[in-house]
Formats: sequence, C-alpha cells, structure tokens
Amino acid sequence: MKVLISTDIEGVAGVVDVQQVRAGNVEYERARQWMTAEANAAVVGAFEGGATEVYVNDSHGGFRNIIATGIDARATLITGKPRVYSMMAGLEFDVDAVALVGHHSRAQGRGVLAHTINSSAFARVLVNDLELGEPGLYGALAGEAGVPVIFGSGDQVFIEENTGFFDGAVWVQTKRAMGHSSAATLTPEAACEGIRQGMHKAVQNAIARSMTPFVIEAPYECRLQTNSPAQADMFCILPGTERVDGVTLSFRAASMENVIRTLNVFSTMSAALR
Repeated sequence: MKVLISTDIEGVAGVVDVQQVRAGNVEYERARQWMTAEANAAVVGAFEGGATEVYVNDSHGGFRNIIATGIDARATLITGKPRVYSMMAGLEFDVDAVALVGHHSRAQGRGVLAHTINSSAFARVLVNDLELGEPGLYGALAGEAGVPVIFGSGDQVFIEENTGFFDGAVWVQTKRAMGHSSAATLTPEAACEGIRQGMHKAVQNAIARSMTPFVIEAPYECRLQTNSPAQADMFCILPGTERVDGVTLSFRAASMENVIRTLNVFSTMSAALR
C-alpha cells in the first residue's frame, strides 16, 4: 500500500501563534521541528501498519518547512512549489490512501489559526453549497482520484468539521482549541506517539477493508467570499468568474482539480494587493 501524508503546521501540538508558522524567527524554527517530528511519526506508523511506500508532502506556506534529515529514510519527501496538486501533490504517484497531519479548521472556524488556503484573502469557500476548509477541498481532490483519506490529526474543531467527510478515518487530537491563538495542547512527544499509533491503525484498517473516498459530484460551482472588495475586483479579472456581491464571486469547473487550481491562482493573485 502506498500512502501520501500531507503535513501542515497549524494543527501541530504546541503551535498556537502566527509567529510560529511564519519563517524568519526563532519561534518558527522550533515549530518546524515539531512539524517534522509529527510527519515522521506518521511515516513510522504507516510502515508499522503495512505500508510499502510513503510520500510526505510538505503542505505549509512555501512548502519548504520540513527538515529532511528528520524524516525516516524509507520515505520520500515532496517539497517546494509551485505544484499542480499543491497540498495533495503525490497523487501523481498512484497512492492508495491519504493522511492529513497537523491540519486545521476552515476560515471563520473556531480552531487554532483557522483559515482556508490564504488567510489574508479567503473568508469562506463553498463548493456546490458545501462549506469546506483545506481538508475538505483537498480530500475531495483525492476522492476524485479514487483515493480515501484514512487519518487526520489536529485540534478538535478540525476533527469535528471533517469527520463526516472521511468514512472510517482515524483521528488524533493533538490539542484542544481555546481560541484562535490559544489551546490546551499535548506535548510534542505525546502527540507524536498518538500519531504513530493512529497511523498504524489507519493503514491496517485500509488494508483490511475497502474505504470510501470523499466525492463531491460534478459539475462544480465554487463560491468564494473574499476579505475585501479589492480582492474580489482582482480575482474577477480571471475569465469565467462572476461577481455575486461586493466581496463574493463564483466560478464553475468541470473537476475538483480545476477548482483547486483556480483557488490557488486567486491566492497567488492576492499578493498584488499586499
């Protein structure tokens, strides 16, 4: 069984503040070590559970956070950008299952450092009237390829938002959100042990039985609420967009891949207004 681990940082144990997720300071350097350790715990658990190949996708920010020397030598690290599949890069390698490590709740959610793709630009993302964060969006992208999400780790809000999407997935709560920038958190060591055990179980489950991928039926209409009218102005330059109101636009797509790629183009465009 080939397993893809998509690793973010906001759901990692001990991470609660924006300084910890932005490169260029001591707080971030410490947090990226915790992120690396949780990713590696998932790798070890996956192999213990019966995985034959494991890919680790560095899925935060510039996609260059994980310390390569901290990852089990049996795994393959996916790093750097741009990538067509972004946080789900690795689907190209015919993987059988996906794990979400260190993920977080959606924009406007009550989880730690909650956001969706771009915290400065995106306030809400709905696909076919279903409000989604990064786990739902990228889980649906995996589902379109026939690949189920079998594991997730992060705070309790992330888990509550996404449990209904991923049939039979194993969940590990690394902290309890107490606000946008506060939490009651496991220690990094305790979180890593929980993730290792959870991944072991998740891979065993996936080998033992068929798991249903999360699929949103085509065609797709994506409604995006931005954080300002100026951002909506900018995004509506792209052909195929329709302005709904001052801060909201919509577009149609034939696939979840095209939904994801369009959202990531908008995210890149938003930099012009900073």
